[in-house]
Amino acid sequence: MKKKMTPMMWGAAALVALLLIAVGISVWQMTSLKMQVDEARATNEQLQLTNEQLSLSNEFDAINSQFAQYEDQANLMANDTIMAKYAAAKNKIEELLKELNSQKAKSSAQIKKLKDEVSTLRALLRHYIAQVDSLGKENAALRDENSQIRNRNQQLASQVSSVERENKNLSQRMTLAEKLNVTGVTLTALKGNGKTEKNVTKAKQLMVSFTIPQNNSTPVGTKTVYLRLTGPEGSLLGGAGSFNFEGASVPYTEKISFDYGGEEIGGLKIYWNVNTALSPGDYTVELFADNYRLASRHFTLKK
Repeated sequence: MKKKMTPMMWGAAALVALLLIAVGISVWQMTSLKMQVDEARATNEQLQLTNEQLSLSNEFDAINSQFAQYEDQANLMANDTIMAKYAAAKNKIEELLKELNSQKAKSSAQIKKLKDEVSTLRALLRHYIAQVDSLGKENAALRDENSQIRNRNQQLASQVSSVERENKNLSQRMTLAEKLNVTGVTLTALKGNGKTEKNVTKAKQLMVSFTIPQNNSTPVGTKTVYLRLTGPEGSLLGGAGSFNFEGASVPYTEKISFDYGGEEIGGLKIYWNVNTALSPGDYTVELFADNYRLASRHFTLKK
């Protein structure tokens, strides 16, 4: 005879089912988060490799510039072995740079190979300069010329420092290029039925709408935009929580989260339910995301 399920048995079965569903959701969330972290890590790695390539390319140009200053001393050498080695190393670097510039994704192995070749070229330059200087010590005219060369080397060091500063600025610009942008920010007072309310003192909601333009440089994934809405008296309206911004905890009015894949997203809206008496005057709308202030706009709402 089949055993009948008791209420307790049904309850235990339901609890097991709920636990299985909860575990499934947790596994899915962890997998999704890992994918986002992996994508962000890969993007950051590509940025670092690109910056390192730029630095090595600039160092390569600086070495060639310095080598060119010594080329008129080649006729003093007993043989042209160093010249041949230098030309071969230079060709390898040029081929590597051409290959890297033609690829969207760069590998650390390629960058290491480029670094090794630049190091070889630098060593050949030092050896070449050492021989020139050695010959120069035996000739008073060459000693005078070496003094001029040292002055040019100082100028080159200054140029290299300038290039390094430019590379740092470029890295900062690339970082800024990744941030979200917003356009078409508006602030509208609403009635209880969602229609526009011209008298702000009667408003039941305040709505901020905006558009996220297309930006292929921004890492894709879930984005959260925080709204800070400040009234005419200068105080923050509402208080849904706080977020981290430039190392500080900043309170916000409301927020919205959405999936971003690099394409334009229009018609985004953040609503704040009015819970205090509003007065006419100037209101400030600030939008934040990914540790950036995306926008700061002022609007006048009338009675």
